[in-house]
Amino acid sequence: MNFRLLVVDDEKNIREGLAESLQQDGYDVACAENGEEGWKLFSNGDIDLVITDLKMPGLGGEELMRRILSHSPGFPVIILTGHGTIESAVNAMRDGAWDFLSKPVDLDHLSLKVKRALENRELVFQHRRMEEELERRKQFKSIIGTSRVMRDVFDMINKVAPTKASILITGESGVGKELVANAIHELSPRKGQPLVKVHCAALSSSLLESELFGHEKGAFTGAINKRRGRFEIASGGTLFLDEIGEIDQNIQIKLLRVLQERKFERVGGEQTVETDVRIITATNKDLKAEIEKGNFREDLYFRLNVVNIHVPPLRERKDDIPLLAAAFIKEFAEENGKTIEGIHEKARSRLYSYGWTGNIRELRNCIESAVVMCQGKIIMTDDLPPTLRNAPDESWIHIKQGASMEDCEKIIIRDTLSFLNGNKSKAAETLGIGRKTLLRKLAEYGLSKAEEDE
Repeated sequence: MNFRLLVVDDEKNIREGLAESLQQDGYDVACAENGEEGWKLFSNGDIDLVITDLKMPGLGGEELMRRILSHSPGFPVIILTGHGTIESAVNAMRDGAWDFLSKPVDLDHLSLKVKRALENRELVFQHRRMEEELERRKQFKSIIGTSRVMRDVFDMINKVAPTKASILITGESGVGKELVANAIHELSPRKGQPLVKVHCAALSSSLLESELFGHEKGAFTGAINKRRGRFEIASGGTLFLDEIGEIDQNIQIKLLRVLQERKFERVGGEQTVETDVRIITATNKDLKAEIEKGNFREDLYFRLNVVNIHVPPLRERKDDIPLLAAAFIKEFAEENGKTIEGIHEKARSRLYSYGWTGNIRELRNCIESAVVMCQGKIIMTDDLPPTLRNAPDESWIHIKQGASMEDCEKIIIRDTLSFLNGNKSKAAETLGIGRKTLLRKLAEYGLSKAEEDE
């Protein structure tokens, strides 16, 4: 990206000298000889950073900075100070200036400060774009993602939510299966009725039976009162049974009857109870393999698996990592009373290259740790947990078997850019294509907003 800078100084030699030095660094530079002219140039747009002298006739640098920050909060302004104005420069820093330099200006020092200010500005912009995208995804509650595989999941949710069909949600631990169940219920005609959740693996067989179907007084030791089960409580709404692959054969038989007849008896009771409930189940097990082993009933499997929604692991949807990270940064920054404006390119590259065996749950934990450790406004590599920070750099690109050529190309371009810290020129050279071809493909695949030049 070609940045455009504005230099404001009433001394012609200083103004032109700074402009020439910055142009040698590859920047476009506009110049103004006073604050009023500088404000007009800034107001016309296309300025990415302002360098202004502090003391000038008429509109001074301090007032110019206030106007700029009032118009564009957080905009990078570097103040130049002469002899005896250091205190004023420090005050300007308190008022929002990015940094200040004393005259005569060390050009190498200025070059470094400009580079850092622009890098920070780009990180902030990227983070804001992620937050804007998060707002657009609110219809699916807490499910975050724009990757192709997640668009397929959203499409499935939209199709099945208005129906009465039983849904089986599959996927590894930590991918967000419960969030999919939430979204289906919220987008269904049963939205105003209860969504009742039961974690089947957390209860013994006897306790699970009582939890699901309820019990009569005296049905077993400790049953001092009659108790309604989850099927009764959820009647008219949705019952979500998580880790359905963990229930034993006796519960499976009773559950099959409920699905077939919409009726059951409480534990220790004879009265038949009718229920109108939609069943959504989830598992990280291969139920077909469990059927082969004799652990799961095939007839129950077909009743539960009217529609299957598979939630992909994070390693198969790495395009969603920036969005997920932005959501978690916002959550934990607010929780800890911090202002975090983004994540550095090198730290983000670590997020891309890591394996994420714990999926979104592990990423969430990683970002929480990074926010807690971060002492500035940008999360750096050193803020990441040791397991991620010290992981070897990934030099392989992983592509799932069965992926289309378009998906393969997108993954190769994305991961190559990430490996090269977003440098498009180096990426084009590495991939053996022209820079214009790379830019066109970035636009086609929706990657141009997520990656910027160094």
